[in-house]
Amino acid sequence: MAERYSSFQSGGRMWLLQRITAAFLLVVLAFHFFLLHFVHHADEVSFLASSARMENLSYYSLMILFLVTATFHGVNGVYNALVNQGLTGTKRTVIKWTLVAASTVLIVQGVRTANAWAGIGLY
Repeated sequence: MAERYSSFQSGGRMWLLQRITAAFLLVVLAFHFFLLHFVHHADEVSFLASSARMENLSYYSLMILFLVTATFHGVNGVYNALVNQGLTGTKRTVIKWTLVAASTVLIVQGVRTANAWAGIGLY
């Protein structure tokens, strides 16, 4: 029988955050599919309608939280998959900080996009 290996420490903080973000993403994705595929059909979705939804503080906040959560969950999963494959030393450090930088760029650009849709300007 193969030995189980995981870079997550069972019961550790990152292990717990990965599970919490997975549960949150399932709920938000269900909401997204329900709202944008059953309540509003594809032919009804437009930039103007998206902008109107983003002007609602609850929806805007949920989408920002979705962006941050999905980014963390995805990047943390990729990083730990690489560590599980044997990534160590300097390569591990370079990959970690590259993923942190990419995540930061993704979140900043996502917030900028959400702000544009919501009509929020930074003056």
